[in-house]
Amino acid sequence: MQLTERHKQYWNINLRITGILLAIWFVATFVMGWYARELNEITFLGPLGFYMSAQGSLIIYVLIIWYYARYMNNLDKEYGVHEGELE
Repeated sequence: MQLTERHKQYWNINLRITGILLAIWFVATFVMGWYARELNEITFLGPLGFYMSAQGSLIIYVLIIWYYARYMNNLDKEYGVHEGELE
């Protein structure tokens, strides 16, 4: 199958949004854990480092999934590759 310029554009947009969301995931997972002691000096519903590891990172993961699904549904409709409506 020959990829058209439109397919390449769609794929590049998909890769870009995936890379951005993976970077956010990396920060929420590893960077916050690495700086947990420093974050514990900030108080937000308790020590921030503890809060981010217990609740905050899970909220960020759900938001990443929600945003990706919404963004890709809109992108699929724009490029005409969306699935039919469920009945």
